[in-house]
Amino acid sequence: MKQYEASARTVEEAIELGLQELGVSIGDVDVRVVEEGSKGLFGLFGSRMAKVCLTVKASEEDPLGNLLEEKKPAKKPAEKPAEKKEAVKKPAEKKEAAKKPAAKPEKKEKPAEKPAAEKAEPAENPEPRTLEKPEVTMIAAENLDPESPAGIAKAFLAELTKLMGVDVTIDMGTDAEGNVYGFINGDTLGILIGRRGETLDALQYLTSLKVNRGRDSYTRVTLDTENYRAKREDTLIRLANRMANRALRTGRKVSLEPMNPYERRIIHFALQQNEGVTTHSEGDEPNRHVVITHKK
Repeated sequence: MKQYEASARTVEEAIELGLQELGVSIGDVDVRVVEEGSKGLFGLFGSRMAKVCLTVKASEEDPLGNLLEEKKPAKKPAEKPAEKKEAVKKPAEKKEAAKKPAAKPEKKEKPAEKPAAEKAEPAENPEPRTLEKPEVTMIAAENLDPESPAGIAKAFLAELTKLMGVDVTIDMGTDAEGNVYGFINGDTLGILIGRRGETLDALQYLTSLKVNRGRDSYTRVTLDTENYRAKREDTLIRLANRMANRALRTGRKVSLEPMNPYERRIIHFALQQNEGVTTHSEGDEPNRHVVITHKK
């Protein structure tokens, strides 16, 4: 019996996420609400994620399997006489029997091509990780210049999280191009993450405005907490590969849920080398989403 536990801002969103992960419809599962979600104050303070447990219904599949197994023995007695006749002919036709093993390797070559195609999909996963994660050099607190972009970002985040009532520590770093990376540790309740990272994206946007205010050159700011970015990226890559397989299996286009530009870019990169499908975005913000189409 297959089960999956999903968490989201609301019970409905958690159920939808679980259905996507399992690749089934609502009629194929039993839903148990583990914990109701709570928006908290202004949707930020004291919010709790809703949690549901989805169990795939398997009881209806067993009777069908038993019926099929009961029908098969009825066919076997009818096949045995034919097998005996063939056994008599085979000794007289040694030359034909010698030719049949030569034909078997040709059949084995075709199934060998499918695993090669399947192995090509996981090989796509590292590409988005490499593109979205440049090498970051961490800056020690005692060496952090308060007037630098990283110092301004840390001071702003420290004040903002204090006003939000979240006790965290903040580590800063930069890449080779001077872009700023902030790592917020201690947000175990996910208050700074919000629904699908919306709060974290808002904090990142505000910090970027603070850092680039009054500057001629633009410095990109990226924030992360409790390794959320990497976890979300892995989830999106698995979702992309699963939905691509659905598009290949059904021959129909598959529309994903609305995502921000960063998450849509991960989907596009994950399926960039998949020769069986194409991806493009449709709709307007904030409802713009990725569509996966089967190449016919």
